Amino acid sequence: MLASRGPALCTALRWAAPGLLASFHCSGSRLRPARVAVVLSGCGVYDGTEIHEASAILVHLSRGGAEVQMYAPDVPQMHVIDHSKGQPAEAESRNVLVESARIARGKITSLAKLTTADHDAVIFPGGFGAAKNFRSTFAVDGKDCKVNKEVERVLKDFHKAGKPIGLCCISPVLAAKVLSGAEVTVGHEEEEGGKWPYAGTAGAIKELGGKHCVKEVTEAHVDTKNKVVTTPAFMCETELHNIFDGIGAMVKNVLKLTGK
Repeated sequence: MLASRGPALCTALRWAAPGLLASFHCSGSRLRPARVAVVLSGCGVYDGTEIHEASAILVHLSRGGAEVQMYAPDVPQMHVIDHSKGQPAEAESRNVLVESARIARGKITSLAKLTTADHDAVIFPGGFGAAKNFRSTFAVDGKDCKVNKEVERVLKDFHKAGKPIGLCCISPVLAAKVLSGAEVTVGHEEEEGGKWPYAGTAGAIKELGGKHCVKEVTEAHVDTKNKVVTTPAFMCETELHNIFDGIGAMVKNVLKLTGK
């Protein structure tokens, strides 16, 4: 029955009632869920992945019926931050892959093993780890930053394969650096009394060769040409549910672009 109504009905059902799809065939064969890679940069906002953002991404991917595999580079962190003080913990070192395993509940793979053949899309949560541990040295070098070779490879490979890339918070800087001319958002371009404390990042994106698009925290920007989807997340000082909704918009558009 579903096959006769086409893929559009299947897509609608995935969001309205994903459980119903398990017992039906779409377009003549059982619908395969989108396979999405999520790339982490550690555990903790100041030196790794922003945990709320990672969790929101995973919730929305689950709700969208996606299959998820988490990855992280097997490299040392730039440094370790005592999150209770907001200061570096002296003489302490941690590994990005090991720390990311905390969020992944142990089910994590080295980023070196991530390939486009195994996935339909890739998503990068934010957190300062994306600006530090991905050797995106953006947190230190700004527009002159360099990007971890595996992160750069993954971005270029998915872009070349025409597969969607999702990024939130500070991580859209990676797309601006690696994918020439990519359209991204980190929210607003003025601080507006502290509501957008990292508004200066928009200027850095332009200096990197990217195009910045102003969006609200609950919105996502879709660069249809490059299949890059971004949302501001914690670039904005706001209530957590607004962050969650914006990430939901990003994830929904990433899944839509997979065509699954």
